Amino acid sequence: MVEVGKIREWLEAVPDPEIPVVSVVDLGILRDAAWHGDELEVTITPTYSGCPAVAVIAHDIEAALHAHGVARVKLTTRLSPPWTTDWLSPQGREKLHGFGIAPPELNAIAPRVHCPHCGSSQTECVSAFGSTPCKALYRCRACREPFDYFKPLR
Repeated sequence: MVEVGKIREWLEAVPDPEIPVVSVVDLGILRDAAWHGDELEVTITPTYSGCPAVAVIAHDIEAALHAHGVARVKLTTRLSPPWTTDWLSPQGREKLHGFGIAPPELNAIAPRVHCPHCGSSQTECVSAFGSTPCKALYRCRACREPFDYFKPLR
């Protein structure tokens, strides 16, 4: 039987289907992994209850575990407590920034959205919805580049 720490390490290689630069572990949607006899139960919390990527994420997690020799996998979706952007790992935030997506600030009441291209805080929201429902479209007034902002959820 493989240790849960190793399972998490394997799942760090499973990308989010909408933002492939971050993994399901980086996003914090992997909540738990526990053995029940010879069956591994993996619990995930999607970024929101209507996330269209949940089926793909579930498939990719099961495929990754089967590829590592885990024969029996049970995938459980837990909606409570709801996922928040505070669950993003520090590595996930860095990866989003490096990919050109402004990550949400931690515990910010009135967040400043910094341009992931030049770092300027002279930014403006162009649309409440970006390339996916969890992102907004912003534009930088300094470098004039558009970019996605990962909306904070708390």
